[in-house]
Amino acid sequence: MDDSSSAPDDPRQYSPAAQRNKTPLLEVLRSRLEKGARVLEIASGSGEHLMHFAREMPDNEFIPSDAHPAALASIKAWRDVLQKERPDARLRPPLALEVGQTPWPLSDRIDVMLCFNMIHIAPWQATLDLFAGAAQHLDENGWLLLYGPFSHNGRHQSDSNVAFNQSLKARDSRWGVRDLELEVIPAAREAGLTLAEIIEMPANNLCVRLSRAAER
Repeated sequence: MDDSSSAPDDPRQYSPAAQRNKTPLLEVLRSRLEKGARVLEIASGSGEHLMHFAREMPDNEFIPSDAHPAALASIKAWRDVLQKERPDARLRPPLALEVGQTPWPLSDRIDVMLCFNMIHIAPWQATLDLFAGAAQHLDENGWLLLYGPFSHNGRHQSDSNVAFNQSLKARDSRWGVRDLELEVIPAAREAGLTLAEIIEMPANNLCVRLSRAAER
C-alpha cells in the first residue's frame, strides 16, 4: 500500500496508485458504461478514482463507499472539491459499507459495481461477500469490474507479482494475489456471476468483468 495522507487539517488522502491507474481505468469504463448508468464503487479508499470518473463522465451517477471513517472523510472532502470544480458531476455522498454487513445500505438497483485493488488485501471471505452482494444488488444486466493483480492456474504473471504476493502474505497470511481460474471465477459462478471479459492492463494487472447471470 503506497497511499499517503495529506496535511493534518485536510482529510483528503492521496494515492499514488490511484493517480497511476485512473486514466487506464477510465478508458475501460468509457467504452463499456451506458449513458445514465448508476455505478457503485466498493472500497473507494481515498475517493480519487470516482472523483476522476465523475469529472470525466457527467452523464453517469457514481456512488462511493468504504468501511473506514478516514476513507469516508477523504471521499467527502474530494467530493466538495469536485462540486466546486464541476457542478454537473454526479458524485453522490459516500456510503458506509462493509461487504460483510447485512443488508447493504442500498435502496435501488445498481447497474455497475467497481472494486479495485481490494480482494488481494482482504481475507478471502471478503471476496465471497462481494460476489454475494453484487449478485443481489446488480440489475439483471449489470456487471462487476475487478481490477488488480491475478494469477492464472496457479502461476503468477511476473516476478514482481510473485514478490508482491509474498509481501502480502508476510503482512497477513489471509491476504494474497487471487487466482482467476482456481478461485475467482468458480466463486463468482457459485454466487451467480459469469465471466464476461478479461482486460489486460498496465503493470501486470487485469480488469475482470463479471456479469450477473440470468435468473433461473
